[in-house]
Amino acid sequence: MIARLRGKPVANTPEGLVLDVGGVGYLVAATPTAVRRAADADEITVDTYLHVREDTLQLYGFADREERELFVQLLSVSGVGPKVALAIVSGSPAADLRRAIVREDAARFQAIPGVGKKTADRIVLELKEKLGDPAFAPASESGDAHVVARDALVELGWSLLDAERALADVDADLPPEERVRLALKRAA
Repeated sequence: MIARLRGKPVANTPEGLVLDVGGVGYLVAATPTAVRRAADADEITVDTYLHVREDTLQLYGFADREERELFVQLLSVSGVGPKVALAIVSGSPAADLRRAIVREDAARFQAIPGVGKKTADRIVLELKEKLGDPAFAPASESGDAHVVARDALVELGWSLLDAERALADVDADLPPEERVRLALKRAA
């Protein structure tokens, strides 16, 4: 199992990030956070997960251990493969996604391309027990502010997916009303 790579980012292609590690170029399907870190770095370390199938070996890369752990937990959910798990982990910080699971916020997952209502419900149902850690149970101000802002945009006529996409680019430390204002401003 390849658990981590440290090397020089040499390319960012539609298939993924290419890391040169000791003269070998590894193609890694990476989260946007990992790709951003690689953009200006001479050398980066990426936590990885090697997905093995009959016909292929695919490396998935993460900016930190928390992203990787959530990815592996998502793979345990029936109907969630590595591409969908990567899309989920790529959408929001791992801590926010864990809180959404504990709070049973399936709508947060439905906003992700490739995740329908049944899959979102299954994610919440199957992972809630595993993540029922008290550290994640209390909703953070950041998580609550995100839900409030998202719901406000939906009330204004935005689709759940568009609201999640717009809020992904907004500073997570801002209050909900400021998040909505910035999302509306960027959409204009």
